[in-house]
Amino acid sequence: MKKLERSLSLTSVIAISIGGMLGSGIFVLPGLAAAKTGSSVWVAYLIAAICILPAALSKSELATAMPSSGGTYVYIERAFGPLFGTIAGFGLWLSLLFKSAFALVGFGAYLSILINIDPGLTKYIAVLFLVLILFLNILGVKKVGKVQVFIVSISLTALGLILLFGLPRTSSELLDPFLLKGKMGLFSTVAFVYISYAGVTKVAAIAGEIKNPGTNLPRAMILSLFIMTIIYVSVAFALVGNLPLNELKSDIKPIYTISKLLGGNVIGYTAALIGVITLISMANSGVLAASRFPFAMAIDKLLPDFMAKIHSKYLTPVVTIIMTCFLMAMVILFLDVEKIAKLASAFMVMMFILVNACVIVLRETSAQWYKPPYRSPFYPFVQLFGIFSGIALLVFLGIGPMLAILGIFILGFIIYFFFGKNATRTGILRKYGHRPALYLLYKKKRDAKITYRNNQSVSLQNLDGKLASNAGVVVPLLGNERSPEMLVEIAAAINKREKIQVVNVTEVPNQTFLDAMVEENPRIASLERRVTRLATSQNIDVDFEAAVTHEISDTIHELSNQTHCDWLVMGWNGRAHSGILVSNPIGWLLTHINSDFALFKDDGVRYIGKVLLALRPGRRDKNFIAVADRICSFYNASLTLLHVVSEKTDKEAIENMEENSKKLLQKVERQSMVVIQKDDDPINAISKASASFDLLILGTPQKDNWVDILFGTGKDKYTEKSACSVLRLTMRDN
Repeated sequence: MKKLERSLSLTSVIAISIGGMLGSGIFVLPGLAAAKTGSSVWVAYLIAAICILPAALSKSELATAMPSSGGTYVYIERAFGPLFGTIAGFGLWLSLLFKSAFALVGFGAYLSILINIDPGLTKYIAVLFLVLILFLNILGVKKVGKVQVFIVSISLTALGLILLFGLPRTSSELLDPFLLKGKMGLFSTVAFVYISYAGVTKVAAIAGEIKNPGTNLPRAMILSLFIMTIIYVSVAFALVGNLPLNELKSDIKPIYTISKLLGGNVIGYTAALIGVITLISMANSGVLAASRFPFAMAIDKLLPDFMAKIHSKYLTPVVTIIMTCFLMAMVILFLDVEKIAKLASAFMVMMFILVNACVIVLRETSAQWYKPPYRSPFYPFVQLFGIFSGIALLVFLGIGPMLAILGIFILGFIIYFFFGKNATRTGILRKYGHRPALYLLYKKKRDAKITYRNNQSVSLQNLDGKLASNAGVVVPLLGNERSPEMLVEIAAAINKREKIQVVNVTEVPNQTFLDAMVEENPRIASLERRVTRLATSQNIDVDFEAAVTHEISDTIHELSNQTHCDWLVMGWNGRAHSGILVSNPIGWLLTHINSDFALFKDDGVRYIGKVLLALRPGRRDKNFIAVADRICSFYNASLTLLHVVSEKTDKEAIENMEENSKKLLQKVERQSMVVIQKDDDPINAISKASASFDLLILGTPQKDNWVDILFGTGKDKYTEKSACSVLRLTMRDN
């Protein structure tokens, strides 16, 4: 398959991003916005830019992780599953549809200046040109898009001249009142102008064509947002400083009005012509982008198949183009301009809330394939700010847009109910979410797929039969282990049977075909060689396999089931918790697998001579000691059983604890001892003690606070503070 050429430079991407923002947000919206807040409208544009910054940073991260996946719809579907993918697809479709309709309303107003149209007919003229746009999109006229850079350049030049001549003429009298309707009016205006910046993230959809997307994509988004913020704020200030508020508040062609004031009729007509060209270009590109969302959803089996129909001659999605233009015509004819702007902003705010949530879900679940070259700074605070500020903006937009969003959710549920059974993907949240997140009508779990090196795709319910059914321990290798050999060695130390099953598991996004990833590669060949050499040198019976999967947790779960193993042993980075809403794969496995579970955090120790077992008293000590004894026998190491008790613990209780512990250690074959330490800070006590040992063995800790419980972001503090390698054991009741 021919791949897209990465030919777009940073400058080109900035131009495209600016082109996505330059249009109705400045040519139509400022007057209507000024009516809501007064001369502080420029502040509203500034705050709106700050509120949209988290979405730009989040989308930069998502786009560099999936540089050719196609934008917001796929990100939301991948994180939340096909249900939210359906809702997101409709939301994105409608946000662009309303924004383009808004541009055409403004286009009609500017056109009426040039050809003297009755103001009452401007809507019908807009619809007439919409029909022209319809045919341009069906015919696939590419030359229209090639003049976009020229149009952007002309528009920026015109706005620059307005600032050059308008700012010096600003009147302080016209700047009063600053807050026409108080702070509430200002914040509602922020929500109203939010749509002006929506185009900043459009370039994510062409990430596959950008040179060095990991660097250039986030830079382009941030720089274009910065440039457009300056333009919006400065032009809005020039408008309210030169035009009386009574005139401006009902003016949907303010760039013409101020141009005529500053330069006379000829300059005014020139500005009107630029407005016509800019807005018709914006509407055309909006139809082009909007029509692709229902088309993509139909391809993903979330909408009827006929909506995925492509014109046999022009190779364009003719059905969705016609649907998009028809709905735009209805919006233009039957909604007033302010309602169109509000609905466009509301749908885009909803989408950007989900974009910020996507980053949280993908990071917290630690999906193996999610490795973005660019990571949003100040995570998760930036994303949380974006989510909560977005919710606040939706409230300020009023009841109408909120009801419209509710309607989109209901429609998405209905469409998903009828067509979701045909969806071919599941989301990350579907896999790793807990009950509050899962009560979202997600589908019942279907068989995931795993592909082995022999190119045979098989159901997870029936693996290829090459796995060792008598393996005592299964070791999944995920590619992030510090030393795979050390992990296999730890597994051998725990093992009570003869054989160990090692499986290198590679998780890829659902958009990637498994068959394309199963070819032998040098890294897996090298890993197999190293594991085989370890098995020979240590006289360990090891079977090695390599697999590719879409669902890593399902695969590991099924590996333990198919082998009927006693233990599942995995490498670990110290993340401990499974939140109420999301969990990482480790957290999901802890609650789903049937075998005992060991997590090994490798601190680089290569010779284990002293083992420290730290347990809370009475926590199935006998079983933990048995495992520790096997490890000590394997490494010829000594064992120390540590109990940390409160400073208030009396002497008699300590003596009883010591006596009971020594009885438990009687069957230990290696040298062993009991240490009981008084300390009200057990984390600090164990951390200090671990400095004298090579391996610390712990049980599964309890959760610490509400942040950990909600998001599962907590570290295992005992592990984090340990000065040696850590083995954390989760043992099932027998």
